Order: sequence, then structure tokens, then C-alpha cells
Amino acid sequence: MTKKIEAIIREEKLPAVKRALSEIGIVGLTVLNVRGRGRGQGMQLQWRNGTYNIDLLPRVQINIVLSDDNVDATIEAIRQGAYTGEKGDGMIFIYPVEDIVRISTGERGREAITYQGDIDTRKKVSRYN
Repeated sequence: MTKKIEAIIREEKLPAVKRALSEIGIVGLTVLNVRGRGRGQGMQLQWRNGTYNIDLLPRVQINIVLSDDNVDATIEAIRQGAYTGEKGDGMIFIYPVEDIVRISTGERGREAITYQGDIDTRKKVSRYN
């Protein structure tokens, strides 16, 4: 079974999140520039002419499709990379994926998302050996 992780994070935290994902072997991802708001509902700026409400803040959305075995490690890598401790750090959503088809080869399922050197092809090393 596979899952899709969709993470909405602060723009400035993208390099740290990409680095954390790379360290655990996440190779494939999609990044989108998005705007949104959460519980904070934006922010107010004071100018000479008055007060302006900015209710849709710039954010980055990261999409990753991966095997169930790697969901927890991926979530933790995103959390560590995106964390500031302040409101607005972001959200992570996890969805089931019914099927995947790689257009160039016709591969389906887990084979369609497996890349050389990614988290699924790295040798599993037990710390108890």
C-alpha cells in the first residue's frame, strides 16, 4: 500500500525540509508555491495610510508518494525541518493512494515510485547487529 503526504510549510523552511528528507532517502517530491491561512487568519500590517489585513500568507506545499513503511520517518523528517515552534509552522496530511502508474514505463504500484538510492532501495541496517 502507498500513501501521499502533503505538507504545507513556511517558504523559508523548504531548504531544511529538503535536506532532512534527503538524509532519510526521500528522492521524489513535488513542490508548489501556495497561499493560505490557518487558525491565525493572517496578519495585520500598520502603514501611514491605515491598517491592512493580509489573510493569505505565502507557503510551500510538498507532495510525496511513498510506501506505508516510510510514512513515519518522512513525517518526522518534515516536522524537524519545518519546526520553528511558532504558530504557522504548517500542517501534514496523509492520504491513501489507490494506484500509481509511471507514464514512461507503464510500471504500477510500488515499482512506479521506487528510485535508485531512495528510502526503499537503501539497505536496511539494524542497530542491534
